Amino acid sequence: MTATNRETDPRPQGGDTVSAVVRQWQTVHPGLDTGPMEIIGRVNRCAALLQQAEDAPLRRAGLSRPEFELLGALRRTGHELTPGELARETFSSGAAVTKRLKRLTELGLVERRGDSRDRRVAHLRLTDAGRELVDEIMPEQLAYETAVLSVLDPQGQSELAGLLGELLSRLEGTLGALRV
Repeated sequence: MTATNRETDPRPQGGDTVSAVVRQWQTVHPGLDTGPMEIIGRVNRCAALLQQAEDAPLRRAGLSRPEFELLGALRRTGHELTPGELARETFSSGAAVTKRLKRLTELGLVERRGDSRDRRVAHLRLTDAGRELVDEIMPEQLAYETAVLSVLDPQGQSELAGLLGELLSRLEGTLGALRV
C-alpha cells in the first residue's frame, strides 16, 4: 500500500474500519468510553457487509433473502401461518410481508386459503413447488454461508455464535424496556 493509500484507507494496518473510528473518537474526546462502539459498530458493519454480499443460491433461484425467509418460515414451522404470524417469524413489517407474499403467490410458491370463520384472515402455505424449492436451496444456502464464515476457525465460529446468542437473548428480553 502506498503512503497515499494509507492516508485515505480508514483501516489501520491489520485492523478494521471500526478500530480507526474508535481511534479518531479517542483523539477528539480522550476520555470517551468507546467500548460499546467497538461491539455495536462491528456488529452493524458485519451485518451491512453480509447484506451487501450476493446470496448466490437465492439469486440463481430469483429470490431475495427476505422472500426466502418467508418461504423458510412456512417450511420450518410445518403448518399454515397468517401474514401477521409470518411478520413475527421473520421480523418484518406487515406491509413488507404483504408485498413479498404477492410476488411469491404469483410465482406459484405460496398459496392463500381464507378462514372459514373470519374472511379478513388468510392462511398461507407452501405449494409443492415452494416446498421443493426451499428443500433444494437450503443446503446450497448453508454451504454458501459456511464459505462466508470460513474466515473464522470452527472454535471462533462457535464462540461467536455463543456470544451473539447470549447478546440476542438478553436484548430480546430487555430491549423493549430500553425504549423511551
